Amino acid sequence: MDSAAALVFAGVSKTFHAGARDVRALDNIDLRIQSGLVTGLIGPDAAGKTTLMRLAAGLLMPDSGTIQVLDIDVVQDPLKVQSSVGYMPQRFGLYEDLTVQENLDLYADLQGVDPAQRAGRYTELMHMTGLAPFTARLAGRLSGGMKQKLGLACTLIRPPRLLLLDEPTVGVDPVSRRELWSIVYRQVREQGMSVLLSTAYLDEAERCDEVVLMHEGRRLGQGTPQDFSAPMRGRTFHVTAASLGKRSLQARLGALPGIIDAIIEGEQVRVVTDTAGLPDLSRALPDIDDIQSGAADPAFEDAFIATLKGEADATPPALITPMTPRAMTRAEAGDVIEVRNLERRFGDFYAVRGVSFQVQRGEIFGLLGANGAGKSTTFRMLCGLLPVSGGEVQVAGLDLRYAAAQARARLGYMAQRFSLYVDLTVMQNLRFFASAYGLDRARARQRINWALQAFDLTAYADSDSGDLPLGFKQRLAMAAALMHEPEILFLDEPTSGVDPLARREFWQRINALAEAGVTILVTTHFMDEANYCDRLVIMAEGEVLAEGTPADMKARFRDDTHPDPTMEDAFIGLIMAHQQDRDAVA
Repeated sequence: MDSAAALVFAGVSKTFHAGARDVRALDNIDLRIQSGLVTGLIGPDAAGKTTLMRLAAGLLMPDSGTIQVLDIDVVQDPLKVQSSVGYMPQRFGLYEDLTVQENLDLYADLQGVDPAQRAGRYTELMHMTGLAPFTARLAGRLSGGMKQKLGLACTLIRPPRLLLLDEPTVGVDPVSRRELWSIVYRQVREQGMSVLLSTAYLDEAERCDEVVLMHEGRRLGQGTPQDFSAPMRGRTFHVTAASLGKRSLQARLGALPGIIDAIIEGEQVRVVTDTAGLPDLSRALPDIDDIQSGAADPAFEDAFIATLKGEADATPPALITPMTPRAMTRAEAGDVIEVRNLERRFGDFYAVRGVSFQVQRGEIFGLLGANGAGKSTTFRMLCGLLPVSGGEVQVAGLDLRYAAAQARARLGYMAQRFSLYVDLTVMQNLRFFASAYGLDRARARQRINWALQAFDLTAYADSDSGDLPLGFKQRLAMAAALMHEPEILFLDEPTSGVDPLARREFWQRINALAEAGVTILVTTHFMDEANYCDRLVIMAEGEVLAEGTPADMKARFRDDTHPDPTMEDAFIGLIMAHQQDRDAVA
């Protein structure tokens, strides 16, 4: 084996049996991961990333081919591999009924760390992750970002030569993501560690030394992020039209021949073309007389989308059939959600305090914040799923303190991790939700047929929902939430962990719903998705830090050194300023 390689796959294939189907997770993969680098493993759902990770960790055996990890043959000596690498699976692998300290002790036992060496390593890891004040807290009561850092700390108790991280930043806020990357690169710099990590955040691919792009169990390419983005020069553009809203402009551009991708980026629409040059927009969109365009610097995400959409079996998503909401009791132009001084207490602890905002009909309204900011608690109160401790909440013209059940009948709710019944088939889930929303037999049959067709679920109708790829679970969860044609749709981190193609499809559907007059309230940790919101609030520690349009948020942080700040710049700036103010008071 080449001594410069930390991991080598040669002709590796792996097939799983799911009922009557055979699923080929890896198809004759050749791969070489160089030592001392951070390598990103990128690909859509069902690309084979997790299977590759588990094979590299010695937790699975290949059907064919050879795997060498740190000069160890995985097939011949999997236990030696398992004791030589660090592996952090999705969802962190923590024991939530144990404290932070008890998790550290357990992992130290499992890794055979000398008791005499533990105290010093614990102190270093707790300082590095900022968890020193929380060692007595149950892991299950940590925020998502803190769980992420504890999971990494447990993996690093004995520093491995090769660290495998399977989507370590899923579901955590930008501040926590930045902290994790700082920890990872510190290990590479100080310990000489090699790192292989998979991620659904394509901006994180730009931070990697190398990137491996996968699709349907095959390796499509490997190189630096610049190796992928450089060939896209001349195919990426920014387009604006002041007379047309961003969502409408995106939809119009995305439908044009020659344009393979159109996403909202700040106050513009970013366009990727199938060949060099932009179509003549004045001719293609003659009714828009103020359309302007200019070249944009290519990014890894542009290459990712162009590559996958160039695959022979990549098909465009089926767009949702626009819904016609029922008439509402309030004036059509009025606020459909009104929140005044909202509070939620758990004993003496305020999870939400003094939160106020309004949401208008047909608006996409974002609720952003760091992990533990109170977003999900606020959501559950607005849906009538959690009692309000104080303040006033009106949804669809109904006071939630007295008419929560009536309000819920007019809402759709899509929870984190989708809240599906994993042991039921797709069809059984749809039937259950149709019944739960009180649809009669004829209406239920009509809406189920609509859901299967609009979300392209017909081929999966008899599959258990737990066996679906993550993107299809998302489709099913959204179909279930829309079964009764709600006037207001609540989306609690609906794209967490979902690949960029599925996220694009999701937002196409959301934009169509908003254009049809459905009101959308959404939380997200993807700051680029905040650009799709008409307005948003950013929360921290149960309180609102800022409210306004995405442009308003970014304008706060525009200066000579940041002439064009992103939503992530604005988010991190607000959170860090809040923390500094809090520390100054303390």
